[in-house]
Amino acid sequence: MKSEGYLLGIDIGSSSVKASLVEVGSGKTVVSSQSPSEEMPMLALNPGWAEQDPDMWWEHTVKSVKATLAKSQINPSHVLAIGISYQMHGLVVVDKDLNPLRPAIIWCDSRAVAMGEKAFNSLGENFCLNHYLNSPGNFTASKLRWVSENEPALYNKIHKIMLPGDYIALKMSGEKVTTDTGLSEGIFWDFKENKIAYDLLTNFEINDNLLPTIVPVFSKQGELTSAAASELGLAKGTVISYRAGDQPNNAFSLNVLEPGETAATAGTSGVIYSVTDQNAFDVHSRVNTFIHVNNEATKKRNGVLLCVNGTGILNSWLRKNLKGAGASFDYGQMNDIASQAPIGAEGLTFLPFGNGAERILKNKSIQSSIHGLDFNHHTQSHFMRAAQEGIVFALKYGFEILQEMGLRTKVIKAGYANMFLSPLFREAFVNTTGATLELYDTDGAKGAALGAGIGAGIYKSSEEAFQGLNVIESRKPESSKAEQYLISYNRWKQILNDQL
Repeated sequence: MKSEGYLLGIDIGSSSVKASLVEVGSGKTVVSSQSPSEEMPMLALNPGWAEQDPDMWWEHTVKSVKATLAKSQINPSHVLAIGISYQMHGLVVVDKDLNPLRPAIIWCDSRAVAMGEKAFNSLGENFCLNHYLNSPGNFTASKLRWVSENEPALYNKIHKIMLPGDYIALKMSGEKVTTDTGLSEGIFWDFKENKIAYDLLTNFEINDNLLPTIVPVFSKQGELTSAAASELGLAKGTVISYRAGDQPNNAFSLNVLEPGETAATAGTSGVIYSVTDQNAFDVHSRVNTFIHVNNEATKKRNGVLLCVNGTGILNSWLRKNLKGAGASFDYGQMNDIASQAPIGAEGLTFLPFGNGAERILKNKSIQSSIHGLDFNHHTQSHFMRAAQEGIVFALKYGFEILQEMGLRTKVIKAGYANMFLSPLFREAFVNTTGATLELYDTDGAKGAALGAGIGAGIYKSSEEAFQGLNVIESRKPESSKAEQYLISYNRWKQILNDQL
């Protein structure tokens, strides 16, 4: 291992782009920057739609990388490799000049649900679950089918389709490549045959030549062109050597690589992600299985992912719309106010499902709702607490599906970020799920940087890459609080079932 030099990790979210420089020798983050300071906009031309301009991601990639380099004041030639993490399931379509033909249809867009259901029924539920481990659902392949049916003239101009991380890597290197992990998240992968899902492509009338070339997750996937290097402030030829969707990458950043190990995030969406060595699936496709970053032909590693779309976006909505003394609250203030209400928020119940169709609800979009509001009793603190508890209860609802599939975990690892910064959220999470929560000082950008180190051969193993990863807080369930949260969860679950 080279002890000198730096690795650059870039995390392309739907809210912002974060760049981090990690020192090779220590594995520690030296400096990070994020752009923009407020959330990137989403376009919603119709209910259930969600789009973003791919070149907006590139604009903020450039800004965050430049800001990171400026803060660090290092020589750009000392950046040895670049890794990319990105928002999953998005669809970017480019023409022969490699320019986007339309805004990206992103992960929380619900327009293609009917396309996926039609293919699921046409190909057969058993076939889809045994071959794809998922319903085609609302994933990338179904979104591409929507484009072909609704925008045929534009569809005929498509040269390549890409996931968000593939597009950013394209901007850097000019290389049109993707990974098997990425293809699996779009439901372009046949797990049983271990190849591209040609039967689904045929059903959707999609030509497989629209897919980029497949490269390994950890590999030298391209080099910075002169133009990209100039824009980013980096050295020409710097290697891009890792890419993964945000949730597999989050698990990787926490060194969650082996069967039974589990990771969680609670950003715009909330996720619990558990590693298995089986081709596991839920018969209702309420949770979804994808290829994990360290999968090998002789060592199967898949990740089973439950996702709640309405997580941090609910907290963000509250922050913007519940005003303090003449201004919006900050998240710290919201956490303090929420903690003033007791467990269960004295009967006030929040369903957080206001960000598109929810997979754990069989792709239904029931919207967010508040129940049990008493105008003469409940206050702002009850409202804020009920929101945080509602998010946790939605994650618990999905966690029960994982347990039904036989996935067992006693420890869940998470980065000390986003909703996990809230003491109330952490308390609710451990006492509702019944699992020990371990928090680490890591995030998606750092994980992408360490992945780049492995892909470039700078680190010889994951053990070497994660030598600096340490637990900063561990929290176990408390029986007295767990009982109170269980009562509140059961009330929440009954209200949800009445809505379904």
